Amino acid sequence: MFPEDFSILAEGAEIYSSGISIFTIGWGVLHLIGFICSIHALLSVRTPQGTIAWIATLNTVPIIAVPAYLVFGRSKFRGFIFARQAEDSELKGLIESIRPKARRFLHQIEDGPDGTCGRFLAVERLAKMPFLKGNEVELLIDGHATFGSIFSGIDEARNYVLIQFFIVHDDEIGRELKDHLSKKASEGVRVFFLYDEIGCNKLPETYIRELRDAGVHMQPFHTTRGSGNRFQLNFRNHRKIVVVDGHVGWVGGHNVGDEYLGRDRKFKGWRDTHMKITGPSVLGLQLSFLEDWNWATDEKLDLTWEPDAAPDSDVPVLILPSGPADAVATMSLMFQHAIHSARHRIWIASPYFVPDEGVINALQVAEMRGVARAFSYRTSRITCWCICRPMPSWERCWHRA
Repeated sequence: MFPEDFSILAEGAEIYSSGISIFTIGWGVLHLIGFICSIHALLSVRTPQGTIAWIATLNTVPIIAVPAYLVFGRSKFRGFIFARQAEDSELKGLIESIRPKARRFLHQIEDGPDGTCGRFLAVERLAKMPFLKGNEVELLIDGHATFGSIFSGIDEARNYVLIQFFIVHDDEIGRELKDHLSKKASEGVRVFFLYDEIGCNKLPETYIRELRDAGVHMQPFHTTRGSGNRFQLNFRNHRKIVVVDGHVGWVGGHNVGDEYLGRDRKFKGWRDTHMKITGPSVLGLQLSFLEDWNWATDEKLDLTWEPDAAPDSDVPVLILPSGPADAVATMSLMFQHAIHSARHRIWIASPYFVPDEGVINALQVAEMRGVARAFSYRTSRITCWCICRPMPSWERCWHRA
């Protein structure tokens, strides 16, 4: 072997050694970042199960877990919280101006031996809003009833329509919605449409452009708005709200898609529930929409804030919006409170029955108290009913497909 061969081998060994050093340093830095992220998870993740899972993966497979944590691991919506706090101060004047007008609709809760007043007071404190009477409420039990009611309400709009959905499809029902909104916009009615950009990721740009060309103000929710939110996919906006002229509103579980009317081959018979509200409590829906619209656009809308009672009904209603700016887990606490307050039966209908530990514990305690439970949920293409009578064991349920 010639001397120059030894020189080549020495250079190769040096390059190889340098490569190992760079890899070792990079791997060490990645583990350090994983450790730092695990400390953040320990202090911020909301559930013990989530905390343990993140800490384990961040310290064992940081090359996968660190990017995943940066996208999915945050429990607070940076920017939205501060915007909501600033917004609350700005909306304080609006709320104060509404309060005297709404005072005559305040629902006076009389305490009884079963602690009725305390139960309702807890809900009002969660919502930071009171129960208002003078409402008419209509339960819409499927897609045909829901969209028929919503389209009729849109057609009757005189001043404005507020509409917000998580998912909108460019299918038969989606195009019907587009036609109704375009028609009202052409008549001079203001239409404001807020959608979630991930939920509507398959919505073609032509759909949005046609609505905007018709005069509809259509905007995404902008979850990634702000320098700290560029890569995160959490905090989707799942609200499904329609408000007409500040007096009639719809809220519930329906998105805009043919699957809710049995027209989709893959999801035939997908069922959900919606509710139509007429009366003063619609202002709560309107306020929720206004907060989200302000975050997405920085625009303040000129809306009607005069409460108006339904003509032939006096149902007390409270609107309870929730989100990542809340100091507590608002909806979970609300569900637990409702379950603990039940005396005879609990009915739950949901396409996704994924309760957290607190809700499961509340249902277990309800069973021990002798409260009957009925669930309607969906698995794959089958709608399942789970009728649970008071039994010694939580697992003993009857399933019917």
